[in-house]
Amino acid sequence: QVQLVESGGGLVQAGGSLRLSCAASGSTFSIKATRWYRQAPGKQRELVALISSDGSTNYVDSVKGRFTISRDNAKNTVYLQMNSLKPEDTAVYYCNAIIFVSYDASYWGQGTQVTVSS
Repeated sequence: QVQLVESGGGLVQAGGSLRLSCAASGSTFSIKATRWYRQAPGKQRELVALISSDGSTNYVDSVKGRFTISRDNAKNTVYLQMNSLKPEDTAVYYCNAIIFVSYDASYWGQGTQVTVSS
């Protein structure tokens, strides 16, 4: 079984930084694309950033220049470095990965709360 475990959320003042981690563990696997989503209260889940198996990245416009997604293949971990945080970044952040074990499947982490105070 494959599990995704997120960490790194918390409370930070506007302008501050946090780094989220998404660690994959379990059966032998090959991680393809990994995405970070977020969901604020009363809003739909939003794709924030993704990193493909070839290392290419993409971001939603609202976080470009502030967030950076990266990957440590040796640790099977994907990071989301969040700088210059704004109150509107407050949400539960989820990681999602497409992982090949015996076939491609989509896995979700449990979510981590990020709260940015003004």
